Amino acid sequence: MRHRITIQQLISGQDALGQPVRTWRVVASNISADVRYLSGLETIKADANTSVTKARVRLRYRPLNAAMRVLFENVIFNVQVVLPDSRKVYVDLVCEVVNV
Repeated sequence: MRHRITIQQLISGQDALGQPVRTWRVVASNISADVRYLSGLETIKADANTSVTKARVRLRYRPLNAAMRVLFENVIFNVQVVLPDSRKVYVDLVCEVVNV
């Protein structure tokens, strides 16, 4: 676990005018983790090149969900799946980075 990550959660609320506002709140920072890039895929969507990168982030067990994201070296990883091990020692996050 040689990398340091930040975990954020999406918070929905309203502004002063009652309009919906979505912001990201830091849940935990400076967390030890292992970040590994798994694959990359380039596709064409809506006449624009899109690069999609899959990654796995392993960290010590903590309750997490797919509505969270991970920040690592100025890159945003959207959590797709949360996979805890059976003993609840580690949790693997299957993530996706989309660069347009």
